Amino acid sequence: MTTECKATNKSSFSTSDQELQLETHFVSLAKALAHPARVRILKILSNLEKAGGCLNSDLVSELGLAQSTVSEHLRVLKQAGFITAESIPPKMCYRINRECISSFDQLTRSILM
Repeated sequence: MTTECKATNKSSFSTSDQELQLETHFVSLAKALAHPARVRILKILSNLEKAGGCLNSDLVSELGLAQSTVSEHLRVLKQAGFITAESIPPKMCYRINRECISSFDQLTRSILM
């Protein structure tokens, strides 16, 4: 079975400055999700949110990673905007940022559709 490629116009590959900015933003967000542990953290937070809570317990045992590694994953997700953190002494309370998830979904659709 062969697949034919249609000739494309070079103009179909041109990109505006706004499109480049969107693509760059998409890449920065995608990088934040580019590790299974970070995806798992988002899944845990989503499940906790459905139960009406937030993450204020230790993720180390859940993920099987060192505390410093878990802290770095949380930092990356927070920096990208996927999660928020609120200090509730003696621990931090992490929550998923639904607005960022929705924005990423819309951004993905606008680039790939």
